[in-house]
Amino acid sequence: MKFSDLLRMSASNLLRRKLRTVLTVLGVLIGTASIVVMISLGLGLQKSSLEQIEQYGGLTTIDVYNWSSYSSSEVDTDTLIDDEVVAEIAAIPHVEVASPILSVSVLAKFGGYEAWLTVRGMSQEALQSMDIEVGEGSLPSDSDTLEFFYGNQVITDFYKAKTYEYYWETGELPDVDLMNDSIFFIFDTDAYYSSQYDSSVSSPKKYLVPASGMMAGGVDEYQDNCYYVLADIDALTAQLKKVFKNSVIPGQPSTKSGKAYKDIYYEEVYVRVDDMNNVSEVMEAIQNMGYTASSNAEWMEQTQQQMSMIQLVLGGIGAVSLFVAAIGIANTMMMSIYERTKEIGIIKVLGCDLKDIRTMFLMEAGVIGVFGGLIGLILSEIISFIINQVAGGASGGYYSGISYIPIWLIGVALVFAVLVGMLAGFFPALRAMRLSPLAAIRNE
Repeated sequence: MKFSDLLRMSASNLLRRKLRTVLTVLGVLIGTASIVVMISLGLGLQKSSLEQIEQYGGLTTIDVYNWSSYSSSEVDTDTLIDDEVVAEIAAIPHVEVASPILSVSVLAKFGGYEAWLTVRGMSQEALQSMDIEVGEGSLPSDSDTLEFFYGNQVITDFYKAKTYEYYWETGELPDVDLMNDSIFFIFDTDAYYSSQYDSSVSSPKKYLVPASGMMAGGVDEYQDNCYYVLADIDALTAQLKKVFKNSVIPGQPSTKSGKAYKDIYYEEVYVRVDDMNNVSEVMEAIQNMGYTASSNAEWMEQTQQQMSMIQLVLGGIGAVSLFVAAIGIANTMMMSIYERTKEIGIIKVLGCDLKDIRTMFLMEAGVIGVFGGLIGLILSEIISFIINQVAGGASGGYYSGISYIPIWLIGVALVFAVLVGMLAGFFPALRAMRLSPLAAIRNE
């Protein structure tokens, strides 16, 4: 029997009992939509978690610390992080970038506004590798002139000097243009506060630092470094040495006599690894050097384990619906055999191959799976859209992508629905093959 004849007979048999066919397709439809929506919720949560972790610095970066470097008292300089230590870290296999981070707290003043800002000096290589989206201007250059690159939420640190009112209290952004206004910075903040309460102490010098650029994003969009002011580390070091001359730079250790060391020490190192799979190996090497190392990849591993369990549970719940639909298909096919027993006997007597009979019933079950799967996928897309709209509206857009249906899930779900249909029709098809032709013909 030709394949086209088998297909025509299968379609004819399904259309003969329209209501039963529709109800069976409806079961597959509900089962497919259930399992796709359930899995999409797990994938959406995983995707959201990944995006949040990316906002905190990515999955291939490592933060190296040495907390003792915060002390201003005499310490063992052999335990501190200097340029030699950074060079050793950079030589570790799989490390692409290793940059010291020099942090300093400064007081910014413009008109009636003030702000305490944290300036982080980093190497040019590190600044370029951080994938910072520039909204205006550019990243700090490697020139000798100190330039500041502002995070998108730095503006919210400015407050009215007289009332101490911040943006988060008033809802109004400070009247400060970080890119164009002449903002003065005080690096020697200890001397500044001493001069406020002791008239014998001279006010420290204010410095005008030009802006190189600003990070893209609104004041309500959190991302890595959004609260920091970034600068070229060499230019920042030169500026600090100029301001403090032979004095101890805040955050730097001092000798027993209170003098500054010749070298600059760092409390943190930015490390970028070539691949997320190598992060653990690099972290272990850094920890063996005696330093503290942390990475977002650790969070991601834990998150993936949790998300895998959630997807397994949600997928299992959806699979129950599809299992029920499979029972419905099997029931439909068995009823079809009972109703067509005489027909099966006649085509057997006429010489129809047993494999053709099996193929015909499997095709009927497969067609039910195809239509149920296709309509179920359309329904799951609609449900997913509604879930995202409701969740996004309720959370102010924070959970707008809680349901995520990738292309591969659509293909897998459709193939799975067809396979479930054909597996459900397999045993009824075997029963049809085994019917005795004479007994089938006599059947009324």
